Amino acid sequence: MSAQRIVADQMDESLTGFADEPRLIAEPGRAARVAVLAEPVLADLGYRLVRVRISGSAGCTVQIMAERPDGTLAIEDCEAASRALSPVLDVADPIDGAYRLEISSPGIDRPLVRRSDFQRYAGHLAHVEMLAPLDGRKRFRGELLGTDGDFARLRRDDGADAENQEVLLRIEDMSEARLLLTDALISESLRRSKHGDKADDAEERAKSDRAKSDRAKSDRAKSDRAKSNRTKSDRAKSNRDARIAEQRKNAAPRSNRRVNHTTETDYGDGKRQ
Repeated sequence: MSAQRIVADQMDESLTGFADEPRLIAEPGRAARVAVLAEPVLADLGYRLVRVRISGSAGCTVQIMAERPDGTLAIEDCEAASRALSPVLDVADPIDGAYRLEISSPGIDRPLVRRSDFQRYAGHLAHVEMLAPLDGRKRFRGELLGTDGDFARLRRDDGADAENQEVLLRIEDMSEARLLLTDALISESLRRSKHGDKADDAEERAKSDRAKSDRAKSDRAKSDRAKSNRTKSDRAKSNRDARIAEQRKNAAPRSNRRVNHTTETDYGDGKRQ
């Protein structure tokens, strides 16, 4: 198996797990209705929903954040998602009145909505807001330390009494969680982007190899069919020639021999001439 094929298979497996992981932090109200409609459409395109935000009232903006497996979303991806989502939202009409649809990537200081987000960005600063107060507070800020079951681990730095204090925050009890923009996060984002470009190149090479293989198989099949047709045609012609030769051989030629007839005349004297 070629290296390109192995890379493609690994990416297919990764994409399956990527699409199946549920969001643990969801949006309420109108945004939730949009999310229910958007999520399967995005999944069919190979993306997954991150967050839906609705801003304004009359003439509001519906922002749908989505991502590829590397956490990014290119302009071409946004255009494809917009073309697929627009007719679905038009039919379902989850928003009363006019609105403007906006498709975007999560951004560098992105929302955290899945367990893998808290694992992936361990070591970076995050802001978390809980649905209900925990030990008298709803807002937490600090360094992500990964996850522990259904909980995110956070080393707080949001106060003098919080230095190096670790807390466990249940992810499903969060109303919002997002990364804080830092130099380290920007550097990490650039590194991931370069890695994603390399993965895209590997995928494109794998697709190209598969396309070449398919074309080669198709050309061989066409060549085999052409050879078979020529063989059948040659065999049919040979059979016709053989039948014609046999017919000519069996045909009896007409005789051209001359028959001489002798006429005898009797003159009555016993002599014949």
